[in-house]
Amino acid sequence: MFEGLSFIQVAVALAGGYLLGSIPFGVITTRLGGAPDLRSIGSGNIGATNVLRTGRKDLAAITLLGDGGKGAVAVLIAWLATQDNTLQAQSVMTALAGGAAFLGHLFPVWLGFKGGKGVATFFGTLLAAAWPVGMLAGATWLLMAFVFRFSSLASLTAAALAPVYVFVVGRPTPIAYLGLFMAILIYVRHTQNIRRLLRGEEPRIGQSKRAEAGAES
Repeated sequence: MFEGLSFIQVAVALAGGYLLGSIPFGVITTRLGGAPDLRSIGSGNIGATNVLRTGRKDLAAITLLGDGGKGAVAVLIAWLATQDNTLQAQSVMTALAGGAAFLGHLFPVWLGFKGGKGVATFFGTLLAAAWPVGMLAGATWLLMAFVFRFSSLASLTAAALAPVYVFVVGRPTPIAYLGLFMAILIYVRHTQNIRRLLRGEEPRIGQSKRAEAGAES
């Protein structure tokens, strides 16, 4: 799998991707914007949904773009750095960098390894690694959210189908591994949401903000 790649390339992709993913845009934007400490309000999550609870839609939008963008940037840097390699080697590098960035968002070193749930970073990473897959996953999220009105269910479904979409559009196998890796971690991070869904207690999109406190992505 690592044929044509040096140890240095792999190490830089993993370390660089992780550090990029670890950038806590939610915490940074709320602090610079004069909003309350993000970890002390709502669910304490560092994602855009919790930023929205500060009443600052602008900061929430910046957080959403930042969380999605850091995964995309990690993938694009790895892709550009391996232009002279084979397609297989290039896909391995982009998968490694994207997976590391996703891991960094979930477990950021700067915040004691307590990060977000990873959905925005998941979509940003997918769009950069294989844009048709990212588009299909995004369409899945929108469809599920429209039909069932559960943000968490939409995220879980999109994550589960992402590896399948990789094969549907004919992308390299390492990208499928990337999708599977992120899907597994999304399910782990949404354990409480899954339990609430099974009990019929998960808040729907548009329900009271208090009820949604633990349900964001």
